[in-house]
Amino acid sequence: MANYELHLCHLYGNLLNTYGDNGNLLMLQYVAKKMGITLTTEIVSIHQEFKADDFDLIFFGGGQDFEQVIVAEDLPTKKEELTRYIENDGVMLAICGGYQLLGHYYIGAHGEQIKGIGALDHYTLSQENNRFIGDTEIYNEEFDETYYGFENHNGMTFLGKGEKPLGKVIQGKGNNGQDQTEGVIYKNVFGSYFHGPILARNEILAKRLILTALKKKYPNEQFD
Repeated sequence: MANYELHLCHLYGNLLNTYGDNGNLLMLQYVAKKMGITLTTEIVSIHQEFKADDFDLIFFGGGQDFEQVIVAEDLPTKKEELTRYIENDGVMLAICGGYQLLGHYYIGAHGEQIKGIGALDHYTLSQENNRFIGDTEIYNEEFDETYYGFENHNGMTFLGKGEKPLGKVIQGKGNNGQDQTEGVIYKNVFGSYFHGPILARNEILAKRLILTALKKKYPNEQFD
């Protein structure tokens, strides 16, 4: 078998790791190794340049309020290249705060509006004295796949133009507790509130991310 390589950007990986979501990277490494793929990772953080053409995958996690505000202040310096990456069908997994920051804005702990980069058309409101907490299960009809996880978020996210949910809520609250959507798919961007980490409990989704990145990088090769 040929030697296939993928290079992953861990966006703000030194700042954002709520609920051990960096475990998603371990799962991607595990799946890649099982498939005979070499997966290398690189953290790109504040005051560092992000170059869309350097990466085949991005992982953008969530953090506590303090860290997310720091990230939100730096993120506009990467907006142009991140948007280009996304619109060019780059593969990304964005969890919780990372998912929110790809949209137009979210509401912070003190009621302030914190701007995202608007690369995706969703926005996030807050709940007063309430959080969505508990086990969650969703079903993706297009892929005929069920995903399991744990949610713990105050935000209520509403999807916009061109966005599809990652799945329909079977158990739990999902994006907003109202419309039975959870997460987002836009082009090759997958966003979710799932912790767990999401890929540790859903190896099928980890494989989907790896395969999607491989097919984009090596369009003339056959993968399954």
